[in-house]
Amino acid sequence: MEYQDILPLVDQFNRKLTETHLDFKRYLHKKIDWESRLIGIKGARGVGKSTLLLQHIKESFPDVQNVFYASLDDLWFRTHSLSDLAHYLYTHGTTHLFLDEVHKYEDWSLNIKNIYDNYPNLHIVYTGSSMLEIDHSKVDLSRRQALYTMHGMSFREYLEFEGVITLPAISIEELLKSHYPLAMDIVAKTKVLQHFEQYLQMGYYPFYRDTNSVADYHSRLREVINVVVESDMPAVTDITYATVQKAKQLLMVIAPNVPLMPNISRLSQELEVTPSQCLKILYLLDRAGLLMLLTKEQKDYKHLSKPGKIFLGNGNLMYALSSTVNLGTCRETFLANQLSAIGELTMPEKGDFMLNNHYFFEVGGNSKDFRQIANIPDSYLAIDDIEMGWKNRIPMWMFGLMY
Repeated sequence: MEYQDILPLVDQFNRKLTETHLDFKRYLHKKIDWESRLIGIKGARGVGKSTLLLQHIKESFPDVQNVFYASLDDLWFRTHSLSDLAHYLYTHGTTHLFLDEVHKYEDWSLNIKNIYDNYPNLHIVYTGSSMLEIDHSKVDLSRRQALYTMHGMSFREYLEFEGVITLPAISIEELLKSHYPLAMDIVAKTKVLQHFEQYLQMGYYPFYRDTNSVADYHSRLREVINVVVESDMPAVTDITYATVQKAKQLLMVIAPNVPLMPNISRLSQELEVTPSQCLKILYLLDRAGLLMLLTKEQKDYKHLSKPGKIFLGNGNLMYALSSTVNLGTCRETFLANQLSAIGELTMPEKGDFMLNNHYFFEVGGNSKDFRQIANIPDSYLAIDDIEMGWKNRIPMWMFGLMY
């Protein structure tokens, strides 16, 4: 391989780096130990993984002669191999290799393992779909890598991204204990409920800033959904074209009916698939971040159990996929989304959500009482449409401050 061979990738790298801005960085940027020799970052399409890599390169490598970025979904890789690229770069002084969209490259995990083993002084960072079962792939990378998951933007990040207010992330324990003084400080500086309603419509995916209107954003989000179902899913798991079409159909059946307490037999009949196939599709859409399945026990993607309730992955998806959106349902979806980003979320016998098998949450309006979760320790109400709470009544929007 000669330098002329990689010029298309060099040009793409330089162009993307030039267009990358450093004024706002996602929460994960500070959490990653960038000194690790092998770093994996997975997350749903559109949450900003590529930008994260390019920001780190631009900020940390004044001399880009020793660093290289490539997206493995580039057509260049149709006629060239990743191993040949890595060999050329390493022998010409590259010390850090950043690989984007690895799930689009056949046997990606084996290739990364071989590069890691064969070039001991090369640092590798890669990103891939949230559907990647990295710890269960054909090649076990878990002993070699530091693995991170990137979620969509929190409400806290949205406020910073919009230039409204910059806030530190708080833990769930801080929120439950000190939400009143925290809220008092924030609402004195901004009209938080107005921003929260805007965030629910268009704030979870950072690319909303590149669109011209709410309608334009939702149109682009539908395009992202199509790419996930039609391209990313077949790249990650062995599914047929017919299954892809069933997945799109199932998504459109569920979208206007969330939160759905599913009848798997009825859904299977409507899709003309077996119940086991229906469950497989549901869990694929969950792993892709398009759906969120709430189960009574911790989710196990190797042993699929019937979900107790189905949500869309986040509130923005509700507005993109349905002509009418129930605001209460959207807020409940928001709460499920934000809680699942910081811990293990399950469906309890009483209440709407249980976090880490410890905290219980019930969703409701301002008149909601504790009747459904009475006498349950560590139980809280997440209340719609209020700026400030009191004791165990916590404003819904504040659950967006945790990352």
